[in-house]
Amino acid sequence: MAKLEEIDTEEYEKIIAANQMKRKKYSIIIPTYNERLNIALVIYLIFKHLQEFEFEVIIVDDGSPDGTQEIIKQLQNIYGEDHILLRARPKKLGLGTAYVHGFNHASGDYIIIMDADLSHHPKYLPSFIRKQMETSASIVTGTRYVRHGGVHGWNLMRKLTSRGANVLAQTLLWPGVSDLTGSFRLYERSAFEDVISSCVSKGYVFQMEIIVRASRKGYHIEEAG
Repeated sequence: MAKLEEIDTEEYEKIIAANQMKRKKYSIIIPTYNERLNIALVIYLIFKHLQEFEFEVIIVDDGSPDGTQEIIKQLQNIYGEDHILLRARPKKLGLGTAYVHGFNHASGDYIIIMDADLSHHPKYLPSFIRKQMETSASIVTGTRYVRHGGVHGWNLMRKLTSRGANVLAQTLLWPGVSDLTGSFRLYERSAFEDVISSCVSKGYVFQMEIIVRASRKGYHIEEAG
């Protein structure tokens, strides 16, 4: 066995970082409504790209009439109910409250939020985790407005609407984050709990409010494309 001083410093740091990542647990909250065609692929990709991490997926389904919950139950049989938690609600009650509901059932040290419509590719999750490890950030937020950033499956109108909302918010709020309306983020558990306790939005504005409040509170925020 090689002596400690003989081990390359960079390689040693990688080993330490890998061990640290294995000790942390990540709770991935995914709100769903009529996502039976997407959810199986999303779950497959999450498990494919997070093999080296400890995690759970918490799916908050708002009474989807298309059979989404039946698909999720089948996925539980495959991956295990300890890895996939279905925490359904009777109807659509707002995106912000869906994240709060999911958080109430989360056991992870870190909270990850993402959509189920494949606009967020799970292959980027390891880079979010590593960015947090390298920077000790309280929040790592995905951005569509840096080189190599972007979304999958959005038409031009949706992209223009999102871009316009971000430009307006940047002008009025100066949050120091380029993508306020994004819903692909990683939070330290304590930071997420602190910020959502002061949020009042229930719909899609929740994404903007939570990141602005986090910035105002002085949390360390990093961006990942």
